[in-house]
Amino acid sequence: MKLKKAIFPGSFDPITKGHINLIQRGVELFDELIIAIGINSSKKNLFSLETRMNWIKQCCANYPQITVLAYSGLTVDFCAQHGVHFILRGLRSSTDFEYEKAIAAANRKLNPNVETVFLSSEAELHYVSSSIVREMIQHRASLESFVPEEIIYSISEHYQKSI
Repeated sequence: MKLKKAIFPGSFDPITKGHINLIQRGVELFDELIIAIGINSSKKNLFSLETRMNWIKQCCANYPQITVLAYSGLTVDFCAQHGVHFILRGLRSSTDFEYEKAIAAANRKLNPNVETVFLSSEAELHYVSSSIVREMIQHRASLESFVPEEIIYSISEHYQKSI
């Protein structure tokens, strides 16, 4: 039997309840799921790569079929290097769909062996995004509805050290 392997790429800066929901649903669809943290040198992240990797590992500790890796370059090249044929992406809005559809088409052109699978976010999580959470962190807003319980204290502690 052929093992179905997918990646869920993103910056996860920080990981949100929306990400966790997609991960939980993704492990139901695929035998193996790689959470792939993209390294983009032109993007200024709030949290270090090591911190983000640790948070994801902490939040996904109950899923032995999950691996957390970092990568730079094209996602389809990462897929080819790791024998992955599926990219998992979440959609919150029609704007997300248009953006993700264009990326999926480009990825298919670059590597026809890679298929993008879209999952619509749960209605109660449509408003959750990492950029909104980063803004909330900067203004010390309550994060309970936005990020996994496992990392709320760590985010608060991390932010206190940086001021």
